[in-house]
Amino acid sequence: MSDPTNPLTNPLTNPLIVQSDLTVMLELASPRAADARAALARFSELEKAPEHIHTYRITPLSLWNAAVAGLSAGEVASTLNDLAKYPVPAGVLAEVHDQMGRYGRLRLVRDFDTGGLALVSHEVPLLVEVARDKRVGVLLGERLDGNRFAVRLGDRGALKQALLQLGWPVADEAGYTEGSVLADAELTCELRSYQADAVGAWWQDGVDAAGNGVLVLPCGAGKTVIGLAAMVAAGAHTLIIATNITSARQWIREILDKTSLTSDQVGEYSGERKDIRPVTVATYQVLTWSPARKRKRGDDELLTDIPDIPDIPDIPDTPGATGDPTGDPTGDAADGAPADVLHQLYPHLGLFDRTEWGLIVYDEVHLLPAPVFRATARIQAVRRLGLTATLVREDGKEADVFGLIGPKRFDIPWKELEHYGWIAPAVCTEVRVGLHDDARMEYALADPQQRYRLAATTPRKTQVVRELCDRHAGERVLVIGQFVDQLQQIAETLDAPIITGQTAQKVRDARFEAFRNGELRTLVVSKVANFSIDLPEASVAIQVSGTFGSRQEEAQRLGRIMRPKAAGTQAHFYTVVTRDTVDQQFAANRQRFLAEQGYDYRIVDSHDL
Repeated sequence: MSDPTNPLTNPLTNPLIVQSDLTVMLELASPRAADARAALARFSELEKAPEHIHTYRITPLSLWNAAVAGLSAGEVASTLNDLAKYPVPAGVLAEVHDQMGRYGRLRLVRDFDTGGLALVSHEVPLLVEVARDKRVGVLLGERLDGNRFAVRLGDRGALKQALLQLGWPVADEAGYTEGSVLADAELTCELRSYQADAVGAWWQDGVDAAGNGVLVLPCGAGKTVIGLAAMVAAGAHTLIIATNITSARQWIREILDKTSLTSDQVGEYSGERKDIRPVTVATYQVLTWSPARKRKRGDDELLTDIPDIPDIPDIPDTPGATGDPTGDPTGDAADGAPADVLHQLYPHLGLFDRTEWGLIVYDEVHLLPAPVFRATARIQAVRRLGLTATLVREDGKEADVFGLIGPKRFDIPWKELEHYGWIAPAVCTEVRVGLHDDARMEYALADPQQRYRLAATTPRKTQVVRELCDRHAGERVLVIGQFVDQLQQIAETLDAPIITGQTAQKVRDARFEAFRNGELRTLVVSKVANFSIDLPEASVAIQVSGTFGSRQEEAQRLGRIMRPKAAGTQAHFYTVVTRDTVDQQFAANRQRFLAEQGYDYRIVDSHDL
């Protein structure tokens, strides 16, 4: 029986209010709020994070990921009942049991009789139901027996996507081609305990049901080393895809430093080099380069500038159209062959189809552009590993990552790694500035499309940046933004070098290296520095503008300063925001993911600095 005088056992002091629409409200003042936040992260998604009450939503995808991770519907129900202030609606518990029970009821397995694949289920009515759907039926072959349909090897990815759209996540147990052997590959460094756990959750001793999926860890937690350990476990030729040339070369340095591989075994496939070796590190940019389309140049150039491509035709409703039914990934597909069209538009995507790969590693997997999704759908027989700090995508394509790369296999809270000293503690501060009267009127009269730029680039932010740099004199400071003209003005004011998408690669490398070794104390960077840039001694980041309300960009920018510091100092993350504008609204959305991870933003007025 609960003791009403004990806040830990009195239900009225519990932190959760579970509502029938599958939203969950978390009261931060509760003594059990921290435990509840950690528990909710395993099976729900944060939607809103104001000061006192956070709102989560339980979604089918969040429940499927929880099921793959080994969490049972009973455990989720028990957690909700234990932490809820009021009785949990019966409909919510029913939805939890229904959605988590869906994973694994349909399975993809090898069919040794036909040499292809089979979609199987012990529930014949379910199998018949999904087969009657047009999107699924066109991807199925003959009915082999009561509970099996034949599936062409090349349709493996498309079938999983189609079934996912119907609300049926498939357990893919069809196994993999082994690829060419990566001889004498060994890891020469020792894994941290959580890194070993992450690799183990993905590899699972090489069973057919594993060997795919996503590992989610904070920036600075050593995801590259985890990728190398996965490569050694697979023991096969490996294709690694990085965000840009700087990131690709960091991967290559880590491979040579932390494995037994030599330089003649590791190649770079980028806009500058086209070396294909047993371990090849490519960039998303070169894979999505198209001779038919010039890359749009706006304020800056990065992977996220690549939109969904409307001129790639949809997969036609024709048997075998998503790949060669013989299973040869280099063969011609039937009836118009979307693969051929894809390769005409993006000739370097043919790198995916080489038969020697036994593993493909997708760094920053949350950034996958549409052409790479299409290519990945055709290579489901190759082991796949996605690495990211957050699976949040503002385009809502998280389900595509689940279906084509694999489910979330491992996720560790940022604050847990901070507690053990594996990442630096960070203080987040939102500094608010106002618009001048003239600028305020210009903002009021501007078109909606122009308002964000006007608010984000107010000159008042430059003065705040100078004051913050003075406050942190002697520390290494990154100033990060979206708009190049704004960044150039700040760089001139600070007398600091700048790196943008237009900066030559040699100049970028030299400036990053000067910052690492302490020759430079302040560096102004555009969004080319959002991802996978190793700057371990950076301890202060000042964000002046960004990609609208992007949560993943916020997480990545904080990640630039989260490598543990030699002196054990705190990291400071400032975001400078123009009050009473869309800039402030976007900032609130950007902060949601970090709020879920336990980071609170202190809000100060620029006059109070």
